[in-house]
Amino acid sequence: MTAPFWVLLILLLSTLPAGPVFAEKVKLDSSHWGHEAGEDCVSCHSKSSAGLASQWRESAHAEAGVNCMDCHQADRADVDAIEHEGQIIATIVSPQDCGRCHEKELAEQQGSVHAEAFAIIEDRLPALADNVGGPAMRAASCDQCHGSRVKVKGDGSLDAATWPNSGIGRINPDGSKGSCSSCHGRHRFSKAQAREPAACVRCHSGPDSPDKEVFEASKHGMIYAAQREDMNLDAPEWVAGRDYTAAPTCVTCHMGGAGKLPPSHDVGMRNVWNLNAPVSERQYLVVFEDGVKMELPESAEVPKRGSELVRPDGSSGTVKVVATPKRRRQAMSMVCLECHSKGFTQGFMDQFDSVVELFNSKFALPAREIMDALYREELLTPTPFDEPIEFTYWELWHDEGARARHGAAMMSPNHAWWEGMYVVGRSFYARFLPEARAVAGAKSPVLVDAVLAEDAAHQWLRDPGQSSPILGFGHEESH
Repeated sequence: MTAPFWVLLILLLSTLPAGPVFAEKVKLDSSHWGHEAGEDCVSCHSKSSAGLASQWRESAHAEAGVNCMDCHQADRADVDAIEHEGQIIATIVSPQDCGRCHEKELAEQQGSVHAEAFAIIEDRLPALADNVGGPAMRAASCDQCHGSRVKVKGDGSLDAATWPNSGIGRINPDGSKGSCSSCHGRHRFSKAQAREPAACVRCHSGPDSPDKEVFEASKHGMIYAAQREDMNLDAPEWVAGRDYTAAPTCVTCHMGGAGKLPPSHDVGMRNVWNLNAPVSERQYLVVFEDGVKMELPESAEVPKRGSELVRPDGSSGTVKVVATPKRRRQAMSMVCLECHSKGFTQGFMDQFDSVVELFNSKFALPAREIMDALYREELLTPTPFDEPIEFTYWELWHDEGARARHGAAMMSPNHAWWEGMYVVGRSFYARFLPEARAVAGAKSPVLVDAVLAEDAAHQWLRDPGQSSPILGFGHEESH
């Protein structure tokens, strides 16, 4: 029997209230704060790094009596522990450190797609960042968003090749994943800053994750820009439809509370599709008894509650609950319903799904099948990015396909078509297919053309008809 929707939401999102009482947000009471050495830290850093101290003084931490040592204190046995002015501290304040007080937020964040941001690309980095670019470029680019595996040198200092780094999936010396300061900039840790689109677009911008451009070009982005002063960004609570109605931000849709839907630091829980993949699939969300989460494509066998499942890191876990794509869509739709009708919301979701399915069937699946065939026939080397078609294929789904899918997801018609699917089509027909035929040579009819023949969407190639006046090639009447 399928669990009721609200049971799943309780299990997945945790319905602990995010109320105005400060103690509800933290694990410890105020008797655990206010380390006696903290005053010395502030006194010294007010001279040596006045901006840092000023940021802290303006923070909720300072207001509550939480000081530098409360966050930076370490055990002498910690791998990154150093002695500083007579105190044992760690430079990095990890999510595990923040979780000493913010227990609920830590549990949500550690199981999220953000926390896995480095792990999911770690195997790709040598082929792309190191070979095409170089280790120096990786440290200054990929790692700054996805995170690095922070290394501690023999003297306790942090390796400059991996630090400084505030990547969202950073692997910290204590084993925890992520960086709270990636969104809540240190040392003020502002709620308002994290609720701003700017907190997200630092990384979610550019060819592969064009969310900044898409949001700003969307109706939502337009309304936000016009009505930002009404967003109530500094509010203790921030529930759409109650604490603000002016416009949505990234946080509103992907993390924020709405109606009976509680807020969550698991930014990917409400996402149905994996939009940054060669072929998008709807995803199940598997939650394990130990709080770890993983996604499984809809085509996979769905594990039963209580069963053991091997996870991507090789460990196994006991399944607590599985949320279907339908349940995840219901959660996202609950946010939309704060401002839109059911018919409007469902109609938009149908349009979005249709674009993803079009990308899959017309371009993504045929392109992947052709590439697989070229590798299988050993017409391409196993080395990534050593042949032109591999760059073309990468950009087809990773850049251009991402813009089309994200444009449809976030209501930017220009990015869905002219910056997205039109560019996908242009690259597929004018670059990818000619390159694939050149690589396939005499085997092209079987490895390339036969694949296109399987889909009626490419019928126009085989029966193009008359030339079109759209291109200026048709016969126009003179007047």
